[in-house]
Amino acid sequence: MTESIPSATKSDMESAPSNAHEFTVSEVSQAVKRTVEDTFGHVRVRGEISGYRGRHSSGHAYFTLKDEGASIDAVIWKGNFARLTFKPEEGLEVIATGRLTTYPRSSKYQIVIEQIEPAGAGALMALLEERRKKLLAEGLFAPERKRELPYLPNVIGVVTSPTGSVIRDILHRLDDRFPSHVLVWPVRVQGDTSATEIANAVRGFNAFAPDGPIPRPDLLIVARGGGSIEDLWGFNEEIVVRAVAESTIPVISAVGHETDITLIDYAADRRAPTPTGAAEMAVPVRSELIAYVDDLGVRQRNATRRIAVNLKDRLRAASAGLPRGYDLTATQRQRLDMAATRLASALSGARHAKAMDLGKTTGRFGPALLERRTEQARALLDRHAVRARHLAEGRLSRTRMAFSRAEPSLRPQLLRGLIDTGQGRTENAGSRLAPAAGRLIVECRNRLDLQAKLLGSVSYQRVLARGFALVKDADGNLVRQADAVKPGDALLIELADGQIDANVSGAPAVPRRKPKPDNSPGGQESLF
Repeated sequence: MTESIPSATKSDMESAPSNAHEFTVSEVSQAVKRTVEDTFGHVRVRGEISGYRGRHSSGHAYFTLKDEGASIDAVIWKGNFARLTFKPEEGLEVIATGRLTTYPRSSKYQIVIEQIEPAGAGALMALLEERRKKLLAEGLFAPERKRELPYLPNVIGVVTSPTGSVIRDILHRLDDRFPSHVLVWPVRVQGDTSATEIANAVRGFNAFAPDGPIPRPDLLIVARGGGSIEDLWGFNEEIVVRAVAESTIPVISAVGHETDITLIDYAADRRAPTPTGAAEMAVPVRSELIAYVDDLGVRQRNATRRIAVNLKDRLRAASAGLPRGYDLTATQRQRLDMAATRLASALSGARHAKAMDLGKTTGRFGPALLERRTEQARALLDRHAVRARHLAEGRLSRTRMAFSRAEPSLRPQLLRGLIDTGQGRTENAGSRLAPAAGRLIVECRNRLDLQAKLLGSVSYQRVLARGFALVKDADGNLVRQADAVKPGDALLIELADGQIDANVSGAPAVPRRKPKPDNSPGGQESLF
């Protein structure tokens, strides 16, 4: 049996105040934030990176960590990102260390990552192989880039830790073989900053001036002792590999034991199995070199002595068959004595004959002959002068008569009339020139616009605007067939609004054959 409640009683119950505390949205969000941060102040989360598109313009990195059943937002602040040994990459399984917090504006929780590392050696090896293929495609490991090591370097630069046993082994081995001038650039060979320090050391040695206060090394050794793949990871970083590949000084890589392989071994000019082996590659054995030089000296002196004795014997044999020098000049001396005897009498006879010839010709020369020749020349000159004067006077008179006849026709009024007529014709032609030039310009502009439209209609840019692309190889040649490229080749893809650099990552696809056109009476080949 039910009883109905009076309407007045219902309204009293609905208007009664509640004892529950009222929270604002901000208070609830802050309470949840404190609870999460206090409970999960420091955690290690394993998952796969998803949605990573590089760093934000602010320098922070945002992505998601996920596994088979759930996902969590992750953020790496700008300051922590620069100190990371491993940078996040899309699809990489990692172990992230950080703290959980919430983002009140969207009611989400997230992990603020302070340290990140690959999840296991398998992920490291996969990352290493991917990086190796990338650098190989760029040509950093090409054999033709390798250079010969100097046979006897004057200065050797060593990039390694100054406190480890590696530098002592290298110095001890160099002292045993060939004491040399060694410059040590101290670096960390393990840790977050090791890669940057090693790359800066290699580039620093290359920046030394050849004639500077610190001698420039002729050879570099980058060395470290053995360790796990995590310990040697600094020598797999791109910054280190690129610094070694760009070095103008030959580089020996001596990282780890003989079975340890790092990416720097591919970029270096020579790989040593151990740091001690690097020292043996750098210099020869001094005692053996001295013995070899002494042996060469002895062989050179013996060869010189044998050559001198042989030449002396040949000279003695050749001189025995030659005549004496006195006998060679005896005939010439006799001829010279006979010529000297005949010279005095020949000179006397020649002087007497010349004197007689001069006496015969002296009578024909005298002052009278010169005076007669002078008078003849003066008379001839006077006749020519009179003739030239008459000719000049005749020419002058004819010229005056010609000017006197032309003088009446030379009036200023006649010239002024000709000038006025020419000026009028010039002004008339100028008034017609401007409209004609304008019409000519308009016609040329119309023809130019027509040609521009025709050029635009056949331009390949319109084809690109419809979604097509133009593919070129590294030399700028068009790629027309898929089998014209191979994996690792660089390509340039030209679109309507720009260009994209790309690399061929896989084998070229097998081109599909075009379907044969239907030649039946009812068939018609499609144009689309």
